[in-house]
Amino acid sequence: MSNPKSRNVLAIAAATVATGVLAYLVYFDYKRRNDSQFRKKLRKEKKRVNKTVAEEKSQSAASDTAPSDTELLREALEQVKSEHVPSTSEEKETYFMTQVSMGEQLASQGPSLHVPAAIAFYKALRVYPTPVELIMIYQKTVPEAIFKLIIDLTNLDAAARISNYYNCFPPKSMNVEIKSNETGRKIMLATKDIAAGETIYKEFPVVAVLDADLESSGKYCSHCFRELQDSDSSAIRLSEDVNSLGSSYCSEECLNNSKTQSTSLLFTLESPLPPELPTSEDIDNEGRKAAQAKFVEYLQKEKRAGPLLVARFISRQVAVETAKLVKKDAPMQTNDFTTADGGDYMLVDHMERFRYLEVQPKEEELPLIANVLQKTLPGLEQFVTKDRYTTLVGKMLYNAIGVGSRDDKPESTARPEDQEKTRTPVGTQKQVGAAFYTLSSYANHSCAPSAKLTFPSGTTELHVVASKDIKMGDEVSVAYVDVSPAEGESIADARRRRRVELARGWRFACPCELCEEEGKDLTKEEKGHESEEKKDESKVEFEDLERGMEQQGAAEKSAEVE
Repeated sequence: MSNPKSRNVLAIAAATVATGVLAYLVYFDYKRRNDSQFRKKLRKEKKRVNKTVAEEKSQSAASDTAPSDTELLREALEQVKSEHVPSTSEEKETYFMTQVSMGEQLASQGPSLHVPAAIAFYKALRVYPTPVELIMIYQKTVPEAIFKLIIDLTNLDAAARISNYYNCFPPKSMNVEIKSNETGRKIMLATKDIAAGETIYKEFPVVAVLDADLESSGKYCSHCFRELQDSDSSAIRLSEDVNSLGSSYCSEECLNNSKTQSTSLLFTLESPLPPELPTSEDIDNEGRKAAQAKFVEYLQKEKRAGPLLVARFISRQVAVETAKLVKKDAPMQTNDFTTADGGDYMLVDHMERFRYLEVQPKEEELPLIANVLQKTLPGLEQFVTKDRYTTLVGKMLYNAIGVGSRDDKPESTARPEDQEKTRTPVGTQKQVGAAFYTLSSYANHSCAPSAKLTFPSGTTELHVVASKDIKMGDEVSVAYVDVSPAEGESIADARRRRRVELARGWRFACPCELCEEEGKDLTKEEKGHESEEKKDESKVEFEDLERGMEQQGAAEKSAEVE
């Protein structure tokens, strides 16, 4: 499409295609072919469509003066949002067919019913699992004037969601809010006075990955990272025949949560779908097992968390969406949605707002993950494109937090600039694993942070604790690296170490007040070292990612204006 707005809508839609795919893949055409009651229901709906079309035509003819299309679209969008949205696949298919049929009939009545026709087509788009595909079908089959109205509706909805997001997230109970500073950068601010030592908020991860050398060791729970003892009778240690990773769990609860969220899809031969949903009887379990084995072999060889974090994130999206099909009244988690304060946002809505590293994953990664997805749920792999995968890896690498602490982690053989970094004040080389959190991804780095990341329960449950008194409206910052001087380390050396590590791991020059103050006191020789430090930053393709945040902020403001 040549229209810039249309391209923008497609970009937004593309970010969501992996999240509701199964809604149609599972039920597509099944009910219509096999259920006589369902066919009767469709015939009833068609009669209702004809009646509605007649009413729309009558109302249009009766109006002497009409508001502008934009006003009509805004009013219609509010009305659509207030309507009940079908929750099951069967209901969605019926609703979809009804709205498309209504749109076609209204469109055939002439320009006076273009707006009602566009609204009907837009309603169908809301429940379709692959919006990009449907938009492209509309572009080829719907009259141009109506298609433009559909795009306008989509843009209005996207703009409203963008502008309202931070009114809903994070929930008020977390004691923080996300705002933009004068440069457009997102920062986390306290919403009340917080005393030093007080827990600001707690958060569970969306996905987590044990370090590769621990995954099949039986020493830690693969889901919550709790350390396992040989004498622990509740521990569940699985063989590679049952679980390709050879994972262990501290309890049945962790085992079941892990299966539901990602493991059934990625590393077992079990169905990843809820039991209420039908599954294909033609699944190639031998091919599935072989695909999993190749992926596990790659993970063990590379010893990097990024590929598995992304694979588990994709699986978690599938789990969330399929659960909605059969449990429409199930409570939502703040990791998945922000319904606690009236929002309706998915995991992908969180993900789209995070900073990321511009990285180039190894070519073999995506095919390995796609093969695992394809062997289990054929068709799912096509929604994980190369560009989307690259972006997901970059976002995981920028925002991952190191969990736990140990002293026996093997030394990495990769070059310093190629090593994965996670946000941890004890250093990546001491972590047990890496995890991705929605809210904590907004916490910016400071070498004199106002808060610290802690794991007092010995699990992945993150507690963000104030390291000094924080006043309402103050920024809540954390340390991405070890900021305490080592024994015998000078202030200048500690500063240089921190800054090089930040440049290598996150590719930004630390702008915090401590670095600024310490920089003023550097000797001539130390300033020479700082010049070398800048060259070192350049070697690791140093770039200030705030440019990306400014562009994102500008896009959000533009959407709000529209």
